[in-house]
Amino acid sequence: MINTAILSWVTFIYFGAFVFYLFRMILEHPFWGKLASWIAWTGLIAHSVALIIRWKASYDLAIGHVPLSNFYESLIFFAWTIVFLYLLMERQLKNHSIGVFVMPMAFLMMAYASIAPGINNRIEPLIPALQSNWLTSHVLTCFMGYAAFTVTFALGIMFFVRKVVARNSSGVRAFIHLLPSDDQIDDLIYSCAALGFIFLTLGIVTGSVWAHYAWGSYWSWDPKETWSFITWLIYAVMLHVRLMRGWRGVRMAAMAIVGFGCVLFTYLGVNLLPSLHSYLT
Repeated sequence: MINTAILSWVTFIYFGAFVFYLFRMILEHPFWGKLASWIAWTGLIAHSVALIIRWKASYDLAIGHVPLSNFYESLIFFAWTIVFLYLLMERQLKNHSIGVFVMPMAFLMMAYASIAPGINNRIEPLIPALQSNWLTSHVLTCFMGYAAFTVTFALGIMFFVRKVVARNSSGVRAFIHLLPSDDQIDDLIYSCAALGFIFLTLGIVTGSVWAHYAWGSYWSWDPKETWSFITWLIYAVMLHVRLMRGWRGVRMAAMAIVGFGCVLFTYLGVNLLPSLHSYLT
C-alpha cells in the first residue's frame, strides 16, 4: 500500500532531521538547524498525506474510519502528534536544539511500527466496540496528551544533559549556550506537562462517556483505565507541587521522566495484560 511506503520513508526523514539537529548542536552553525527544521516539516507533511491516503483507502474498502483503530495506526499517529507539537514549539521558541531530544522519539515510534514482529498494518473493519463517533475525540485527545508528555520527557532529559555537560571541561561545554537556560527548560517542562494534563483529562472524560455507551459503565477499572488514572495522578501531583510548593529544576525534570515511564506503560505495558483496550487483541 502506498501509505505504508510513504510512512517507511517518513521514518528515515525523521532520522535525518535528528542527525541535522545534532549537526547544529555539534557544529554550532545555524544552517544545520534550519535544514533540520525543513526536513522535519517535510516529514510531517508526508506523514499527514499518508494518514489521509490511509483514511481514504478505508472508505474505498467500504469500512471507512479514521486511521486510529489498531496498534500500527496508533504508533504512527503518536509519532505524528509528537512532531506536530514539537514543530509548533520550535516555531514559537526559535530554538533548534530541542529537536535533538524530541525527534528520536518520533523516529523510534515509526521504526517500531515498521519492524516490530506481529504488528498488523492492514486496513481492517472496526470491531463493534470501536464503531462509535467517540473514537476520534477520545483517541485524538489521549495522544495529544501523550505527545505533550513525550516532549516534557525530552525536556527533562535535556535538563540533565545540560547539567552533566556543564560540569565537564570548558571545551566540551561549548555548545551549552545553544540550549535554553535551566529556568527556560523548567518553564517549558511545566507548560508541556500542563498541556498534556489537559488533553489527558479530556481523553479520560471522553473515554468514560464512550465506555458507558459501549459497555454500559463509565468506569470499570480495566488495566488501561487504571493506569491512565495513575498517570493522570502523577502529572496532577507534578503540577501541584510546582504551583503550591515551588518545585523547580531537578525535581521537576525527574518527575517528567518518571511520568513518561507511566505513559509508556499505559500505552504499551497494558497490552501485556488482559484488557478491553489492548491494541494487540
